[in-house]
Amino acid sequence: MDKIKEQFRDTFPSIVADTKAFLKENADQKVGEIKLGQLYGGMRGMPALICETSKLDPEEGIRFRGYSIPELQEKLPKYPGGEQPLPEGLFHLMLMNELPTEDQARRLSNNWVRRNNVPVHVFKAIDALPTRTHPMTQFSIAIMAMRTESEFAKAYAAGVHKSEYWDATYEDSMNLIARLPRVAAYIYRRMYHNDQHIEPDPKLDWAGNFAHMLGFDGDEFKELMRMYLTIHADHEGGNVSAHTVHLVGSALSDAYLSFAAGMNGLAGPLHGLANQEVIRWINNMRQELGGGLPTKEQIANYCKQTLASGKVIPGFGHAVLRKTDPRYTAQREFAQAKMPNDELFKIVSMVYEVVPDILAATGKVKNPWPNVDAHSGQLLTHYGFVEYEFYTVLFGVARSLGTLANLILDRAMGMPIERPGSTTTELLKKQFDK
Repeated sequence: MDKIKEQFRDTFPSIVADTKAFLKENADQKVGEIKLGQLYGGMRGMPALICETSKLDPEEGIRFRGYSIPELQEKLPKYPGGEQPLPEGLFHLMLMNELPTEDQARRLSNNWVRRNNVPVHVFKAIDALPTRTHPMTQFSIAIMAMRTESEFAKAYAAGVHKSEYWDATYEDSMNLIARLPRVAAYIYRRMYHNDQHIEPDPKLDWAGNFAHMLGFDGDEFKELMRMYLTIHADHEGGNVSAHTVHLVGSALSDAYLSFAAGMNGLAGPLHGLANQEVIRWINNMRQELGGGLPTKEQIANYCKQTLASGKVIPGFGHAVLRKTDPRYTAQREFAQAKMPNDELFKIVSMVYEVVPDILAATGKVKNPWPNVDAHSGQLLTHYGFVEYEFYTVLFGVARSLGTLANLILDRAMGMPIERPGSTTTELLKKQFDK
């Protein structure tokens, strides 16, 4: 049994006991109020889920087990000679609720290296698809193809006791996290580099190895991947991808079925696909303005035209945040340190300066500030990663850390199947027309 699994096994029973005692004492307490408008508004803001790994603070941004992104950048272990936190350390923190040592993060890296062998039939399933198939479709199909390896499916068929569900879920989650970078890199090299694939390097960390298999071996890009995979790892439990993994998993679907479902949600234009929309919007703006570096006035006029045409300015606004997304800030600081004279970075910076005032002036936008998607494409483009349709796959690889840590915790806690009630407009009319 690997060390992190052994530590989790020894720790979670006391957490379960503490949670049950808290629930028994307070089960009838009310948490917030549900307004009729929320029923029709996508359940926005309704406290209806437990997500232990992270919480989104409207004023401070995402906190992972209570730690802000700047705190994680300071406290989490780093690759030797690097400045950005290792995603392995964040996974340990989310699962164990403790900051890992450098040895624990390195041990987790090695664990994932041992698990990263992808079955041949998974590559064959990808190869059976037309190369024009969207990368997220290929990614989801590959995840489903890996389900042949599900330890949970085998254990459940063998009649495992429900108190042991967490064990097989842990194995599936760890195997899936370990293999996702290789699968994603295979899709990328197949689509954009004529099937010229790159074997994994067992000496590298999880994010560094992903960069290597994609074909980017520069130290700066590997650092970018460590930051990117860390800041995209989790975003509390209510977003579409995280909620979907939890929801499907609550039916005792294994990690492969649950995570594939979450990735189908992430592929939506209002969720993970938004990062490619930002780059498309900026490229269209540059083309319409004649290329080169536009002025702030030109950008402002283009933004107003975008809004007047009934479209949104991608990368701005957030359902919960009421300030600039700290994930945007982390990427901006990376760009200021590594590529201050990059033309696209200058454009992103000018957009940052002009858009909030324009959106605020409409009186319709509660949060006119940039979110994480407003910057990531610029960083990737700077290093030659220009295939923006693939960007959501990077997001998906990162999101495995938070969603699968939560899935393990769900099974350890014995969380029930999720089944909220519903009503009809007619019944509500009868209730409130009085």
